[in-house]
Amino acid sequence: MLVLSRKIGETVLLDSALLDSGIEIKITEISGDRVKIGITAPANIKVYREELYATIQENQTAAKAAAIDEVKDFFLRMKE
Repeated sequence: MLVLSRKIGETVLLDSALLDSGIEIKITEISGDRVKIGITAPANIKVYREELYATIQENQTAAKAAAIDEVKDFFLRMKE
């Protein structure tokens, strides 16, 4: 893990040969124990808060399980 110190208005740039352009992370505000950041990224890069990403993963897992159950039920009804 790379750990950096930044001041308000300073930026971190992430560049990748796989991206059309890089990702810019800019410190916009520091207040107490909170830091506000701005992120500029190509449209094909999705940016999530960690807790939201975990919820999305859980929902996708549940949706797959539900779809499998529906397929099982379908074939069980076909046997009857």
